Amino acid sequence: MLIGVPAEIKTLESRIGMTPGAVREAVSSGHAVMVQKDGGLKIGLTNEDYSKAGAKIVETAEEIFAKAEMIVKVKEPQPNECAMLREGQLLFTYLHLAPDPQQTEALLKSGCVAIAYETVTSPRGGLPLLAPMSEVAGRMSIQAGAHCLEMRQGGEGVLLGGVPGVPAANVVVLGGGVVGINAARMAMGMGANVTVLDNSLARLGELDGLYGPQLKTIYSSVDTVDEYVTQADLVIGAVLIPGAAAPKLVNTDHLKKMKNGSVVVDVAIDQGGCFETSRATTHLEPTFNVDGVVHYCVANMPGGVARTSTFALNNATMPFTLALANKGYKQALKDNPYLAEGLNVHCGKLTNEAVARDLGKSYVPVTEVLAA
Repeated sequence: MLIGVPAEIKTLESRIGMTPGAVREAVSSGHAVMVQKDGGLKIGLTNEDYSKAGAKIVETAEEIFAKAEMIVKVKEPQPNECAMLREGQLLFTYLHLAPDPQQTEALLKSGCVAIAYETVTSPRGGLPLLAPMSEVAGRMSIQAGAHCLEMRQGGEGVLLGGVPGVPAANVVVLGGGVVGINAARMAMGMGANVTVLDNSLARLGELDGLYGPQLKTIYSSVDTVDEYVTQADLVIGAVLIPGAAAPKLVNTDHLKKMKNGSVVVDVAIDQGGCFETSRATTHLEPTFNVDGVVHYCVANMPGGVARTSTFALNNATMPFTLALANKGYKQALKDNPYLAEGLNVHCGKLTNEAVARDLGKSYVPVTEVLAA
């Protein structure tokens, strides 16, 4: 199979879909790989590195989209990239379609076959291709939140861990999944008072067993969200419903009760965000203020540590990329029902139920399109 790896073009996005090591694995399996010139240069992956791994270096994304059978990316295709996709072409990347009707329509119109990293599952019910970036984003959320609490950034001037004689900040994490636990670990490590809210008693029990009294675990309800969010210095939105839009757990009434200069970091922004007032921002202009509360809503947070993120992502995606190339997507999806969960768009049809429900569209089950 001819695999194409274009440079990412989202604002300040320096990750790349395949590392030289991943290219070498694909080439050794008999595939050809095209990489856009300087696509990995910003994170120290040179054209020479890719050439030595067996890739062909090409000048433009247009050539890659025109020739490659499978496109491997990191972020969702931007409008001009969607326009270059063709019927039957395989796209393997993050998509986050539920809050993005424009991208969904463009992918349906293109006739491509789009497999989303974020909806591929595992036998244990996890999200193996989302987890690496969730780990990064969870850890970054505390760094970003601590910075935003500084006066110069519009924050209330609180040091996350406090100092002797002065209390530490109160950090509330909404959601005890991969993002949430990584955020909680970072915040605890910095000395903050940390509370995790989740509606799974089993998950709260696991976290209590791991961290004991160092981490406060609270069952998430309307009352507890209201109580803990409004008293927090920093709130991390770490809620995820696979494929679907994130629930709006924090509304404008909550914000009005929060302290002036408190901070919210919405890691769920790729799925529409879990704060009613959230809107996607970029690394160039990461924050905005609503009712005195600083909002950090960068939609590609791991892009800020692009080298770490690229290698972490490739460790997870490479076996799936090879399976799709070795077997062809139909056989690969038939052989692996967990990979099949990643199929969101197939030749003009929506194949993810959660996405279809949130966008008010009809969908065709994956089993049906694979059997056709």
